[in-house]
Amino acid sequence: MRKHWIDNLRWVTVLLVLLYHVIYFYNNKGVFGGIGGFGDGPQYQDVIMYILYPWFMPLLFILAGISARYALKNRSGEEWFQTRTRKLLVPSTIGLCFFGVFIGWFNSLGAPEGMLDALPLPVKVFIWIISGTGPLWFIQDLWVLSLLILLVRKIDANEKFYNACGKIGTFPLILLGVLFWLGHKTLILEPNPQGIDGLLNLYKPVFYAIPLLMGYFIFSHDRVQETLGKIWAPLMVCAAVAGTVLTVTKFGQDNTLPQYLGSPLNNIYGWLMCLAMMGWFKNRFDCTNKFADYMTRSSYGLYIVHYLVIAAIGTTLKMNTQLPPVCMYIILTIAVFTLSPLIYEILRRIPFLRWCILGEKKSK
Repeated sequence: MRKHWIDNLRWVTVLLVLLYHVIYFYNNKGVFGGIGGFGDGPQYQDVIMYILYPWFMPLLFILAGISARYALKNRSGEEWFQTRTRKLLVPSTIGLCFFGVFIGWFNSLGAPEGMLDALPLPVKVFIWIISGTGPLWFIQDLWVLSLLILLVRKIDANEKFYNACGKIGTFPLILLGVLFWLGHKTLILEPNPQGIDGLLNLYKPVFYAIPLLMGYFIFSHDRVQETLGKIWAPLMVCAAVAGTVLTVTKFGQDNTLPQYLGSPLNNIYGWLMCLAMMGWFKNRFDCTNKFADYMTRSSYGLYIVHYLVIAAIGTTLKMNTQLPPVCMYIILTIAVFTLSPLIYEILRRIPFLRWCILGEKKSK
């Protein structure tokens, strides 16, 4: 029986990612990427980044771990990994040449003037392709960590560890936040700008492996899900308190820096929100309708295509208009939530592009 609450939580989180990127694109807190903010003064709309960033991507990895566990019940590891490769690796490699390159081109418009002018066109195109990865780092990470899932599945072939994880109690569930914190402690505090330290801090392979494995071994158990469903309200209250204190005391800082991410309060808030959101959706949203069914099918595609809308329209508004910032935010928000589904619906009807950009074999 399909667990609709997992589907619903996944697509709702993806929609929050779209909203986050609208705010992030114009942030002035020093967060890498985007095109920059509107002066050095406080941009209180950036508070959305502080609210969402600590938990929404770890939550997606937890859900991916749960889904991996369920999928591997019905198919071999080889079949599952072949599907993962088409769904994850193809769009984040081959797809970059046919879609990400346009994102990279818009990103280059925000580069220092003349920076790329002297480069030959093939070199520029290569830079655009790499720069066009954007939020697809998530699915690149997920593909690599899928290998980890297959490894631990072989190690725990008799499922003794998996079965033991299903007996975890409420208090230990909360204490798992210590692993969340330790994962952030693997980030490089002073990354070398000339090396790959920045990429490692972006991809966070060790940190994201932790929620993925917790999803696979712990949160895939019905008993654990039922426990979260019963205590979601106090978890949400505690998370709201921690998040409020975190945002008030840290507002103005770059909330993606390793020092920020490794702070105890950030990890308390992030972990409590992951637990609270799972419990809330388990308790209240384990149902579906036509809209939810559509979002379940299409949210992955929306995630892949949405940043082109943000890069194209966001850059155009900032560089070629004199509109007030509030108008830019409104236009960009409306655009990303309307044009992203349109682009997805067009691409999924073109066989080759459907395969290389969306990782789909046939139209759904």
